[in-house]
Amino acid sequence: MFRASLTGWNEKRLRLWLVLFFLALAIPSGILIRQAYSQLKWEAFHRYRVMAEELTARIDRRLSELINTEEGRAFTDYAFLVVAGDPAASFVQRSPLSTYPLSSTIPGLMGYFQIDAQGQFTTPLLPQPGVQPLAYGISNRELEQRRALQDRIQQILGQNRLVDARGSAVVGGKQSVPHAPSRDYADKPAVATYHAGKDPARSRVLAPEQLTPQAAFDRLNEGDNKQQRRKQKLPRALGRVEDLQLDPRYQRGARDDVASTASHEADAPAEKRVLRKERSALPEQKLAMLDEVMATEALAESELRIRIFESEIDAFAFNVLDSGHFVLFRKVWRDGQRYIQGALIEPQAFFRGVIESMFRPTALSQVTDLAVAFAGDVLSAFSGQAAGEYLSSIEELQGALLYQTRLSAPLNDLALIFSITQLPAGPGGAVVTWAAAILLLVLCCGFYLMYRLGVGQIKLARQQQDFVSAVGHELKTPLTSIRMYGEMLREGWVDEEKKKTYYDYIHAESERLSRLIANVLQLARMTRNDIQINLKSIPVRKLMDELQSKVSSQIERAGFTLSITCEDEAGQSVVEVDADYFTQIFINLVDNAIKFSAKADRHAIDIACRRQRDGTLQFSVRDYGPGVSKDQIKKIFTLFYRSENELTRETVGTGIGLALVQQLALAMQGRVDVVNCDPGAEFRVCFPETDRLQSC
Repeated sequence: MFRASLTGWNEKRLRLWLVLFFLALAIPSGILIRQAYSQLKWEAFHRYRVMAEELTARIDRRLSELINTEEGRAFTDYAFLVVAGDPAASFVQRSPLSTYPLSSTIPGLMGYFQIDAQGQFTTPLLPQPGVQPLAYGISNRELEQRRALQDRIQQILGQNRLVDARGSAVVGGKQSVPHAPSRDYADKPAVATYHAGKDPARSRVLAPEQLTPQAAFDRLNEGDNKQQRRKQKLPRALGRVEDLQLDPRYQRGARDDVASTASHEADAPAEKRVLRKERSALPEQKLAMLDEVMATEALAESELRIRIFESEIDAFAFNVLDSGHFVLFRKVWRDGQRYIQGALIEPQAFFRGVIESMFRPTALSQVTDLAVAFAGDVLSAFSGQAAGEYLSSIEELQGALLYQTRLSAPLNDLALIFSITQLPAGPGGAVVTWAAAILLLVLCCGFYLMYRLGVGQIKLARQQQDFVSAVGHELKTPLTSIRMYGEMLREGWVDEEKKKTYYDYIHAESERLSRLIANVLQLARMTRNDIQINLKSIPVRKLMDELQSKVSSQIERAGFTLSITCEDEAGQSVVEVDADYFTQIFINLVDNAIKFSAKADRHAIDIACRRQRDGTLQFSVRDYGPGVSKDQIKKIFTLFYRSENELTRETVGTGIGLALVQQLALAMQGRVDVVNCDPGAEFRVCFPETDRLQSC
């Protein structure tokens, strides 16, 4: 049915329909696979997004714990000496912030500082004037190191125009003049010298003498100053958040509360935080310290006066200085005067100790980059490509936006931005990829095999058509001749001298018809796998004699000479073959040799038999024609194949002779081969000896 349906087809038409059929299957399959892969990608994105949310929450909790620890510090902790115990039975000891080297839970902490109402800069690293350091276990070498650290903190604050080199606060770019605190400021009218005079955390208006020495810290968190900072890039920033150009393709359908932009987050109101009140005590030393040798005993005998007071403490504020350092500071009111207390933090050490240390161990570090931004400026970025790698430019931060959010107050200007560098689809993605590859391979191989099968069937259908035409021609020509010569003989139109010639011609054509019919019948049996082989052990000499009697008349009538040679060793051998099929093989080979060497200069057919070194017997038929081209040596044994095309064909035939030769030889455990000689071609048929049944 399939062969019949391809009768009117050609290879081009078959290719077109197979391509259309392939696309009809491949395109929907590709769409389904793409949808499945996209769904897996979205699920992976959602999974990593949840991980980013959880990591951000842990980082935020950790930072909140650190800030809460600092919030819990008393006002007196920022001095070198503090009063411990109940005020009635108190004693003086060193502040917990006076340790050296610094011991703090905040990574990257450089040191603590305090600026009083007169703008004087102090740190808990050094004791107050009049206190002997040796009395509290501070050696001269350590004292120098403490002074160096205090100078470093003072220098950084001075670089950022918060204090000057001599330790006084800076106001409006000019050094403030230290002055004694005013005792009667409450009796004076409260005047604000600029719009920050009214502190947003308190419902009071500061007096001018309280305001000016600390105005630089007030300006750090002004609304106008923040807006200006958001428009300008920090000197040490990698770039602006809006320059990241992160791809938002995975943000479609995501929650708006975690996918807000940097500008929206920067403009969001900070968390409201209330101030607290505390009662504290500070020692007031009246007597001068004794010599350094008697320091410890003298301190115990000194007359100390403990003063109890109440302080109102604001929540901590956080900002980034122009030098790139972080400053964490708060405002404290005591006895009507304001103090600034805070700490300097080295940013990269802070990021490494809090953010990177929690980011690296997670699976997020393998697929995402993490950027830390302050008020829209990218301060630091950690690469997910390699452990410990830092990104040094904004161009390196490219990818798809995974998650972006701000931290809790007072770090609410800090934002964490996760961008995807590579998004694996997970185990399901591997299954989809393999399934897609296997499906593509099956489709390609299947359609290639279908194409080859279709082309083969088209060629076979054409060859069968040619075979029917050739058989019809082969049958018609001799039948017409036999009929013509028979009628002439029947009517008595032929004289006695030509009768024998006509009888011989009729006999030759009838044998030709017999061979053709035998081949067609053999082909039919071969198609039905109904070849019946009757193998018998026959001497080679006997086979050669029978073969000579069968083909000699055929060769002579064609005008060729026959030469049969058989080596003595081969003639004494015995082979196991079917005599009829053996004869049919060589009749077809001789007939093929006669047809293709009809125009050769030498009309001769050589039949030979020799014994090979491996013990096999080789029978050969050679002609002296043009030979067989190399590209057709393997094709000539194909069923219905004819070496000449329809336009150049000069010989007759059906294209089944050599195919039958090969099939019959294989059925008798033989093999057929052809080699080109100079001139002509030699067809060789090998059979094993009876006692050595091995492949040729």
